Amino acid sequence: MSTNKLYQAVFDPRTIALIGASGDEKKNTSRPQRYLKRHGYKGTLIPVNPGRDEIFGDKAYPDVTAIPGEVDHAFVMVPTKAVPQAVKQCVAKKIPVVTVYSDGFAETGAEGRVKQQELNDIIRGSNTRLVGPNCIGLMSTQTHLALSVNAVLEKLEITPGGLAIVSQSGSMMGGLMSRGLGRGVGFSKLISVGNEADLGVGELAGLLVDDPHTDAILLFMETIRDAPHLADAARRAYAVNKPVIVYKLGRSEVGQDLAASHTGAMAGTDEAVDAFFKAHAMLRVDTLEALFELPALVQGRKPNKKHRVAAMTTTGGGAACVVDRIGTYGVDVVGPTDVLVAALAQKNISISKSRITDLTLAGAKKEIYGGVLNALLASDHCDLVLAVAGSSAQFQPQIAVEPLVEADRGDKALAVFLAPHAEASLKLLASAGVAGFRTPESCADSIRAWREWTPPADIPAPDARQTADAEKLLKAATGKQLNEQQACAVFGALGVPQAQTAVMADANTKVDIGYPAVAKILSPDIAHKTDAGGVVLNIADAAALKQTAQDILSRVKAKHPQAKLNGILVQRMERGLAEVIVGYKRDPQVGPLVVIGVGGIFAEVYKDIAMRLAPVTAETAMQMIEEVKGLAVIRGYRGLPRGDCAALAQAVAAFSQLAAFDDIAEAEINPLMIKAEGDGVVAVDGLIVRRQA
Repeated sequence: MSTNKLYQAVFDPRTIALIGASGDEKKNTSRPQRYLKRHGYKGTLIPVNPGRDEIFGDKAYPDVTAIPGEVDHAFVMVPTKAVPQAVKQCVAKKIPVVTVYSDGFAETGAEGRVKQQELNDIIRGSNTRLVGPNCIGLMSTQTHLALSVNAVLEKLEITPGGLAIVSQSGSMMGGLMSRGLGRGVGFSKLISVGNEADLGVGELAGLLVDDPHTDAILLFMETIRDAPHLADAARRAYAVNKPVIVYKLGRSEVGQDLAASHTGAMAGTDEAVDAFFKAHAMLRVDTLEALFELPALVQGRKPNKKHRVAAMTTTGGGAACVVDRIGTYGVDVVGPTDVLVAALAQKNISISKSRITDLTLAGAKKEIYGGVLNALLASDHCDLVLAVAGSSAQFQPQIAVEPLVEADRGDKALAVFLAPHAEASLKLLASAGVAGFRTPESCADSIRAWREWTPPADIPAPDARQTADAEKLLKAATGKQLNEQQACAVFGALGVPQAQTAVMADANTKVDIGYPAVAKILSPDIAHKTDAGGVVLNIADAAALKQTAQDILSRVKAKHPQAKLNGILVQRMERGLAEVIVGYKRDPQVGPLVVIGVGGIFAEVYKDIAMRLAPVTAETAMQMIEEVKGLAVIRGYRGLPRGDCAALAQAVAAFSQLAAFDDIAEAEINPLMIKAEGDGVVAVDGLIVRRQA
C-alpha cells in the first residue's frame, strides 16, 4: 500500500465501518458513532451489528461481507474471541486499515500474545494494515475524524493546530488532549497505537512527517517496538524542520542489570533509549508540561553548537527557580558583555555584569524591559534568552509581556517563565509563537532538552572488510560465551591492540612471556575472574608463575566446581595512565550500542559512561571520550600527562564493528590500558557473550 493511501485510510477515511457498534448510549461501543457525528465527520458511517437494522439513523449490516461498496477504515469493538473473524472479513473485503479497540491480547500475557499473533497471521500477505489491538482510537481535526471511545470527546472541543500526538497509552489520550488544550495549543492529529501488533509509533509518526497540517510530533511512549521505522521518521522530520518531542516512561530503570557483563549492568534500558533518541535528533522531556511547551522553543530551528543562556528577570527569586535548576543540568548561564553594558548605558539603561540581569526595580517600565530584552536577543554572546517575569505578567502585561511579543527574535531562541499564574499573558505569548512556561521545572526541562538536541548522528554500516577475520574466529569458537583468549583474538582481528599472551594448560606448562607477568583463569563460564580469585598481578619469575597457576586453579575449582576451565592465561604486565572499559550490547529495543567508561574493578560503581548506537566513527568515539568525566585524567586535566586519546578513539570505533554480528548479545574489554600520547592503547581482558549457543 502506498504511503498516501495509508495516510488517507488512517486519517482521512471516506467510509468507516463500526464493527460491534451499539445503539445503547451507555455503552462504550456507541461512542465512536456518536462522537463522529458530534464533531462533524462528513463521511459515511456503517454500523455493523447482526441484531440491528439501524443505529443512530445509519443503516446497519449484520457483518462486513454484507456491506456494499468500498470501506476505507474499520473500527472493531467486538469481544476478544470474535476479533479474528472480524479481521478476516476485513481482509476479504480489502479494507486498507483496521483499528482494533478490543482488548485481551498481548497486554494480558502469554496467552494473549498467541491471540495477537493470530491477528498478524490473518493480515500477513494482504494489503490490510492493523492499528492496535487494545487501541482507544484516533482523531484528525482537519477531517473532523473523532474515531475513538475516549470519553473526553463527549464534551471537549478539540482546537485545530499544528501539534500531533502519537501515544502508546490509550488511557492518557484524554489527559494529553485536555492538558494541551489547557495550554492554548491546537492539534492536527491524535492517535493511540495500542499493542502495535502491526502499525506502530514509527510508521504512524512517519505519516505525520508528510502531513501538511502537522508542525511538531509529540510522542508519549512506554517502550520502543519499531526502532527502524521510528528512526527513519525522526530523521525525515528533522530534515523538514518538524521537531519530534518524546515523553517516555522508564527513567527508574536506569542501572538495571540486563546482562552478565559489567557493561550490561551499566547500560540500562533507559540509557540505551536516550542514546537512540539523541542519535536521531529527537528531544526527550521529563515533564508533561514541557511536552506541550517545548515545541514553540524549537519549531523552525536546528540544534545549536553552542548553548549559552542569558537570563533577565523582574523577579530575582523567580529567575533563580529556573537558573538554579538548569545549572544542575550543566547549562552555561552567561552575564552580559562589556560592549552590551556600554551600549545599554548610552540608552540610559543601567545593568550589572552579573549572570542574571535583574530588573526587579528598574524593569517596571516597558522601554527598559524591552530595551534589555532586544539587546540580549541581538547579542552574539548568548544562544538563548531566558526571560522571567514577575507580578507584572499578571497585572501589567504591557510592561513585561508586550515587549516579549513585539521583540525581534531573529534566529535567537527565547524562553519565557511567568512566575505568577497569568493565563491571559501566556495566551498572548502562545499567539505570537513565543515559548511560555507555567512552571520553572518545565522551563528548565525544555532548556535542557534544547541544549542536548543534536543533528542526526552519522551511524555507518559495519565494514565487511574489517570484520572478515573476526567472523572466521567467531565461527571457529563454540559455546554461548567465549573465553578471554578467544574474545581478545576477535577484538584483535577488528583492530584493537592486544597484550602479549600465552596459555598454560596446567601449572607445569612452560611459557616465555617475560616478567613481570599477570596470570588469569581462562574459562568461558567465569565473567568476574577477580571475584573468583582467578587473577594475580606482578608475578616476578617462572617459579612464582608455576606456584601462582597452582593456587589459581585450586581457588577457582573450589569456588566454581562446575565451571569449564581452559587453563591459565598469562600476559606480559601492562601499565598505562588510565584504565577504560569499552562495552558492546545489542539492546532489545534499539539495537547495537557501544559504551565507554572508567575501567577496572570500579566500573560498575562509578557508572560514568558515554553511549552511542553502534558502529561509530573515530570522530564520534572522540566525542564519547570527552563526555566521560573520569577520563579527564587522560585529557590533560590540570597539567597531567595526556593519554593517547586518538588511539583510544580508533580502538572504540574498531570494537564497535561488533554490530556486524547479529548473534553477539554483548561484549567488553575491561580494562583497555591507555598509554601516554603517541604510545597507543592495549586490551588486557575481554568477554563475548552470544545471544544463543
